[in-house]
Amino acid sequence: MSERSIVGAWRRYRSIPIVYRIGAAFVLGSVLGLAIGEPATRLQPLGDLFIRLLSMIVIPIVVFTLVMGMRRLSPGRLGVVGGQVVGLYLLTSALAVFFGLAVANLFDPGTGLTLTGGEGETESPPALQEVLLGVVPDNPIGAMAEGEVLPTIFFAVVFGLALAMLAESTTNEDVRNGVRTIFDVFEAGAEAMFKIVWGVMEYGVVGVFALMAATFGEAGPDAISTFAVLILTLLLAVVLQIVVVHLVGIVSLAVGQSPISFLAGSRDALVTALSIRSSSGTLPVTMADAEDNLRVDESVYGFSLPLGATINMDGTALYQGVAAVFAANLAGVQLGFGEQLTVVLIAVLASIGTAGVPGAGLIMLTLVLTQLGLPLEVVAFVAGVDPILDRLRTMTNVSGDLAVTTLVAKWNGAVDFTRGSWVGDVEPTPEAAAQD
Repeated sequence: MSERSIVGAWRRYRSIPIVYRIGAAFVLGSVLGLAIGEPATRLQPLGDLFIRLLSMIVIPIVVFTLVMGMRRLSPGRLGVVGGQVVGLYLLTSALAVFFGLAVANLFDPGTGLTLTGGEGETESPPALQEVLLGVVPDNPIGAMAEGEVLPTIFFAVVFGLALAMLAESTTNEDVRNGVRTIFDVFEAGAEAMFKIVWGVMEYGVVGVFALMAATFGEAGPDAISTFAVLILTLLLAVVLQIVVVHLVGIVSLAVGQSPISFLAGSRDALVTALSIRSSSGTLPVTMADAEDNLRVDESVYGFSLPLGATINMDGTALYQGVAAVFAANLAGVQLGFGEQLTVVLIAVLASIGTAGVPGAGLIMLTLVLTQLGLPLEVVAFVAGVDPILDRLRTMTNVSGDLAVTTLVAKWNGAVDFTRGSWVGDVEPTPEAAAQD
């Protein structure tokens, strides 16, 4: 084969979105494991390398991205409206994790299957006070060196917020310039980490193939039902989050409007999110729905929706709750109340910084599993079915953005409930308008 043919084949391969390549690796690895059985476990070292690469990037991702997240949340930008928006985003994300944990505890996905080479390190469940005190590190550098995720998250948030406050309050221009320089360094570090994440996910195609082949080679066809339960558990949790929290809790009870009217006004954004799997890519459509259909003033949605596309991750946070229980069951351990609270804290705090990272859901899951001492092989499991689940998670994120935006707009008198979808007047999409 000529060099030109090899380059062309590589480019065609790279033109396929990474989620589809990982999904294909998941299927092919599973088929290979089922077909040849125990010999497939010899591929395990290739999967172990993928796990080590994921472990390598956990702490740097936390530090760089969360400090940059605090730059976006500087006190001067927040104000009353910003504080309400951020508070509600964190609240809905926390509720999403609770729903994920509740549904996962009910269905127990992962029982009956044991990971090849994936033993959990979780010991006796810590008491609640230990979990809360453990958030604050005795030695931040030591916590980073030991791979302790929750203390590292806490320190990165506090340090980044202190820098943001210093930049706004100081009258010393040299100090202000120094803060900008520090943020610029962290921004460069974050961009470098994005490149590394890209490389890790590229190798993830091989890693997922090897891990699935080894797992199915050892477990056989019994593993298929385990994945079916995982997908159904996530689907139910997503439905509950949208219906109970977004539609009933926020739109119906807090806003006092019809959930049907809200869905009618949000449908373009929700369908787009379901189609392209990107909150940021959906943002123009989300903002158009907020203005044209939900009749929210730009003074609110102009801040809340771009911020929501960055830090509000209801669907991804929910994913962490389900995946944590799934991982614990695969490792043969039980998550106590303190450990499940740890999942909530990590998912909510990490959502500030990980939304802009390629493969954000997988990176956040790596943080959760590392903190709990659970096998990172689970990342390969959920990466395989991610092309299915990511669409639902993104739609959940966008639904939460619009619901919170509508509520904050009501609190601040910045929404007109006498027009738009609230009275059945929905703007047509550009495609529909063109056809008319």
